[in-house]
Amino acid sequence: MKKYIFVLLISIYSQSVFASLAIQFWQTSAGARVYFVENHALPIVDVSIEFAAGSSKDTPEKSGLANLTRRMLKLGAGGLSEDEIANALADVGAQLGSNFDADRAGISLRTLSHSRERKQALDIFSRIIQHPEFPQDILQREKNRIIASIKESSTKPDYIAGLTLMKMLYGDHPYGLNGSGEIDTVAALQLKDLHKFYQSHYVAANAVIAIIGDISKQEAADIAESLTNDLPHKLDSSSIPPVKDPRGQIKRIAHPATQSHIQLAHPGMRRSDPDYFPLLVGNYILGGGGFVSRLMEEIRQQRGLAYSVYSFFAPLREKGPFQIGLQTKKEQSEEALALTQAVLKDFIAKGPSEQELIAAKQNLIGGFPLRLDSNSKILGYLAMIGFYNLPLTYLDDYLKAVEAVTTAQIKDAFSRRIHPEHIVTVIVGAVDE
Repeated sequence: MKKYIFVLLISIYSQSVFASLAIQFWQTSAGARVYFVENHALPIVDVSIEFAAGSSKDTPEKSGLANLTRRMLKLGAGGLSEDEIANALADVGAQLGSNFDADRAGISLRTLSHSRERKQALDIFSRIIQHPEFPQDILQREKNRIIASIKESSTKPDYIAGLTLMKMLYGDHPYGLNGSGEIDTVAALQLKDLHKFYQSHYVAANAVIAIIGDISKQEAADIAESLTNDLPHKLDSSSIPPVKDPRGQIKRIAHPATQSHIQLAHPGMRRSDPDYFPLLVGNYILGGGGFVSRLMEEIRQQRGLAYSVYSFFAPLREKGPFQIGLQTKKEQSEEALALTQAVLKDFIAKGPSEQELIAAKQNLIGGFPLRLDSNSKILGYLAMIGFYNLPLTYLDDYLKAVEAVTTAQIKDAFSRRIHPEHIVTVIVGAVDE
C-alpha cells in the first residue's frame, strides 16, 4: 500500500511539473537561441550550450577532430589550468556534463542558484565555452587516451559490429564516420586543427542555450548573454548531405566470442520527420517495448534464441539509423537472423494489431511524466527542441500525437520507409565455415 501511495505521489508531482512547464524563448544579441523554464522548486540552476559540432562535421582525413575539440574545452581555459577549473567548480559544488553525437556537441553546468556559487560556476563555464586554450601537453595526453580506448574497443564484438554497421549503412556520408576517430587520424591531429574547428563551428549564430532552474527570466537572459558575447561570430554555413539508401548486404566477421552479435540497420528518420510518431509508436510495438515487443515475444519467449532483442530509431538532422540488435549462440546465429528478418517483414507488410497499439499507447503515455521528473531531463528536452527547431509546444503535443496514431498510419509509414532489400546486416562471431 505504501509503495502504491509513493508511486501515486510521484506521478502527481511529475504531472504537475509537466503541466506547469512553460518554455520561454528568445535570442541573444549575438544570435544564439535561448530556451528557458523557470522552476523555483529547488535552489539549483542547470545550463547547457550546444553547437552543430558533432562528428558529422569531421572529414575522413581528420576523423575524431570534433570529439577531441569537445573533450579539450574544459582542460584549460581563460587563464585557468585543468586542475584550477576542477577545483573552482568543486569549491561551489558545481558539476560539468557533456553531450556529443553525430549532430551535436555540447557542455552543461549544474550549480546552486545562490549568488556566490552561481557567479563563480558561471564564470568558469563562460571561460570554458568562449576561451578554451587547448594546452599542447594536455592535447597529446588526450590523443593517447583516445587511441588507447580505440585499440581496446576494437577487440570487442559489439564495438566491431556497431562500427562496421554504420560504415555499411552510410558509406561515405559523414554519419558513417567513427565519432572517436581512427587511430591514424587522431594521432595526426594538431593544435591548429582544434583552433580552426572551434572557430568554424563553436559560433554564436548556431549556439542553442537551454536553462532551467531557480532564477528569473532577466537573470537567465544575463547568463545567456555572458555565455555568447565572446564566441566566434562567423556564420557556419556547412550542411549535412541527404542520406541515400544503401545496397542491402550481410557481412559475417569471425570472432572468438562465445556468442554472435547480430545488428541490422536501415536509414530511419529525421528528428523533424512527419512520420515521427507513427514510427515511434510502431517501433515500440516491434522491438522498443522490451518484454511486450513482438521481436522479444518471437525470438526470446517463443524460441529462446536470445536473452534480449531490441529495435530503435535514432533520429538526427538527416536520417539517423533504424536499428535492430541481439546476441545469440553461434550455432543459432543464422536461425536467429532469419527469424528477425521474418518478423520485421511481417510487421512491415501487415502492421500492428489494434491490441498492440492500445498497449503501446498506454505504456508510452503512462511513462511520459517520468521523462520530465528532473531538471536535468527537462534540460535535455529544451536543448533538443532548440537544436532541431521543434515547436515550443512539442512536449504538450507529444501525448496528443501518440494518442492520435492509428494502425493504418504505422503500417503505411513502415512500408514506405523501411525496405528489406536495403537493410544492412553484420554478424560478429559468425559460425566458422
